[in-house]
Amino acid sequence: MNDETAEDGKTAVASAIRHPMENMLKSRGDFLNVPKVGEIVEGTAIEKKGAKLFIDLGVRGTGIIYGREYYEAQDIIKNIEPDSLVTAKVVELDNDEGYVELSLKEAGREKSWRDLKDKMQAGEVLSLPVKEANRGGLILELHGVRGFLPVSQLALKHYPRVENGDKERILAELQKFMNQELKVKILDVNPYENKLIFSERDSDSAEMKEKLAKYAKGDTVEGEITGVVNFGAFMKFDDGLEGLIHISEIDWQLIEDPKAVLKVGEKKQAKIIDIEGDKISLSLKALTPDPWIAAGEKYKKGEIISGKVTKFNPYGAFVQIDETIQGLAHISEFGTRTKMREVLELGKTYDFKIVSIDIPEHRLSLALEGFLAPKAAEAAAPVDETTASRLEATAE
Repeated sequence: MNDETAEDGKTAVASAIRHPMENMLKSRGDFLNVPKVGEIVEGTAIEKKGAKLFIDLGVRGTGIIYGREYYEAQDIIKNIEPDSLVTAKVVELDNDEGYVELSLKEAGREKSWRDLKDKMQAGEVLSLPVKEANRGGLILELHGVRGFLPVSQLALKHYPRVENGDKERILAELQKFMNQELKVKILDVNPYENKLIFSERDSDSAEMKEKLAKYAKGDTVEGEITGVVNFGAFMKFDDGLEGLIHISEIDWQLIEDPKAVLKVGEKKQAKIIDIEGDKISLSLKALTPDPWIAAGEKYKKGEIISGKVTKFNPYGAFVQIDETIQGLAHISEFGTRTKMREVLELGKTYDFKIVSIDIPEHRLSLALEGFLAPKAAEAAAPVDETTASRLEATAE
């Protein structure tokens, strides 16, 4: 290249930098293309000069990256050559020198959040490594943005089966996933709150639906108990399918502690009582005869029966009538909780009168035979003539 050609090149570059509004003026006053602060724009790199990078934005003028924005983006700028395509965010429309001030770092963050939103809307399945674990869930990262995978959004096969919800044990279970890759979908994106939420439950929904297609409500399945928690038990069946047996579906009688009747590794048959999305609800008791049907034939309203007091709660006392049937002596039958505990003793057998029996709802209401609650006793007490006259006068 001779001196004249080199000089012409320098003149062309200098001209582009020296007159940032020239292209816009040549566009016959079309200012509709003027960028807005916060907008993501694209342009062509002109040159790096000192700690400045000039970008040709076409009819929108000339952009500049300098100062703090330049130093924060040095790792990006060092790879930018003249005529390279550059994506940046508008920071200021017209600075002191007449340039459109731009930011590469801000554009990168903006583009990352935009890509995250696109992936969420597309329902894209992502395979991401677990970076951290805490008591509430797992930390994953995508496009430099850290996101959260709550415990509640883990696939059933990864859900921590921890007795009594012990947080330290939950954390220990979650830490086992460190550096493992999980298939997830984006559940929520909010750049303003810097919030990115993942879900593992949605990521395998297509596979789950395919496996579940051959099952229907009412089917009987055979599987293995994989976890026992205070609200029930998990049972795995078929190829990776897993359902929940709620504590109320374990047996017809009241179950206080699922761990007392079910063990991990135990083989069981269960009935599918509900399928909602990828959630499968199972029942053990549905495969055994309903003892309340026989109870409806055996026990009648007004009958006196014997029963053992098994538990007190705010509503009254639970009474075991036979091996599978329990009734409730309501607190109102005693007046107060204190009085109920004075009259009844756990583990002891008493005679009770059947107040009502509801077979479909599995309810048996009882009253302690021969006991009159304080308020009822007052109502039944004889009234002397003086009191009767006073009540009569009040009524008038």
